[in-house]
Amino acid sequence: MASNLGSLNKQILLKLLLLAVLMFGFGYALVPLYKALCEVTGINVITSKNNYGVRAHGASKPGNTQVDYSRKITIEFDSNSRGPFAFKPVKNFLEVHPGELHEIVYEVVNTKDRAIAAQAIPSYAPKAATEFFTKIECFCFQEQALNPHQIRQMPVVFIVDPNLPKDVKTITLSYTFFETGIAKPVALTQPSKASGS
Repeated sequence: MASNLGSLNKQILLKLLLLAVLMFGFGYALVPLYKALCEVTGINVITSKNNYGVRAHGASKPGNTQVDYSRKITIEFDSNSRGPFAFKPVKNFLEVHPGELHEIVYEVVNTKDRAIAAQAIPSYAPKAATEFFTKIECFCFQEQALNPHQIRQMPVVFIVDPNLPKDVKTITLSYTFFETGIAKPVALTQPSKASGS
């Protein structure tokens, strides 16, 4: 009876270990699965992966310089984090005229004692506004490396196309900032001293 109980315990242990390995593998695969799902369904816009983001990332100046002063659009800024971060916009909203160039700053704090690599994924509401919201500069275009306890302010420079449908009065720009791995510590640059001083 004792040998049967020992055999049964070993079988249960092996099943539990296999289950733990499978759960770890599934958790590890969630980020690439999430990105693929977003690209296929269009739920989120992963800026660096699609033509819209490539166009915005490569832009050196806005293509449309016409400003529509007859209306204002409220841009709401939202933030979510998945990892050891404090992440938020410095302002919750801006009122803009379509065609004007604007900047908003997001602040992130690495709350850990280790360097961290992270990436931001933007999403927009309403979805119809996505093609009319062009980011000229954005921290979401590339992975961010943060030193331990580093505080970083990261700008987003954007323009709302004047062709935005008239019924859209509010656009919500939301970022989810998540850890992608352990980063090598980033060298902090010191201001160079002028020669002869």
